Amino acid sequence: MLKTKYRVLLVTVLFVITAFCSVSSAERVIRFAHFTDIHITQDNNAPQGLTKALRQMQAMEDKPELLVTGGDHVMDSFSAIEKDANAEFALVKDILKRECNIPIKYCIGNHDLWGWDKKGSHTTGKEEFWGEKRPIHEFNMPGRYYSFDVKNWHFIVLDSLIRDKDSYMAKLDDEQFKWLSTELEKNKDKYTVIFSHVPILSVAVFFDDDDSEKSGDWSVYRGEMHIDARKLKDLFSKYPGVKLCISGHVHLYDRVEYNGVTYICDGAVCGAWWGGPYKECKEGYGIFDLYSDGTFKHNYITYGWVAPEKKK
Repeated sequence: MLKTKYRVLLVTVLFVITAFCSVSSAERVIRFAHFTDIHITQDNNAPQGLTKALRQMQAMEDKPELLVTGGDHVMDSFSAIEKDANAEFALVKDILKRECNIPIKYCIGNHDLWGWDKKGSHTTGKEEFWGEKRPIHEFNMPGRYYSFDVKNWHFIVLDSLIRDKDSYMAKLDDEQFKWLSTELEKNKDKYTVIFSHVPILSVAVFFDDDDSEKSGDWSVYRGEMHIDARKLKDLFSKYPGVKLCISGHVHLYDRVEYNGVTYICDGAVCGAWWGGPYKECKEGYGIFDLYSDGTFKHNYITYGWVAPEKKK
């Protein structure tokens, strides 16, 4: 009996030592923050809310080295006249410049696209900064999609959006898909994290409205999740280095593991458009740690935002 107890104790000690060594052996490559769906506006104390989130993130003892945005920086440029679009972009840029002292990488969201709703925006489509040219210009982006490296991790930022009449669909155009395929092939010896505004794969999209219950069939609107998710999933399966896909858009948090890839829909800084939490998801942002062995950690951080009471 005594020998059995010692045997169990020895096995337990060895297990703890092995587990500790396996965790500590991988070097952390980078810690970054992911702020998606800011939807800045002068209303509902939104500037104070974004400022609070940025200050909390900056005050962390273990502070992120990079901020990646997930799109929808402004409340709406899609249907806005030029004067209103200019004002919202100026506001979010001013707050980010004033409150964020780490590098920022930007991703385009549907509300960042100026004038795709031509009727609402009073645009023709021939304006200098129409459509995706607006956020590219405002944030000095290298393009609507691009990539960069941090040691042995390859970062890919996608443009989820294709114009569909006066609306949009979540899909990569042929040019971008070809570019993505080439990027993955060129960087197949690295681990890869992919950012998109619209989720490539998500569970939360099924709870974004109750249309499915009404119709009796589960369905997902073409602007809520990538309609080419199957095609992307098949592409990723060729490259084991693809580890993580991060998105926003739905204002809900979920985590899906499929075929070796983790898909995280990362809530929203603004919650329900600065009106409080959206369904089960409080206002917040993501903190990611990437490690040299291809593993990662993620936490969704709330920042104690309290929406102003609505006037009666």
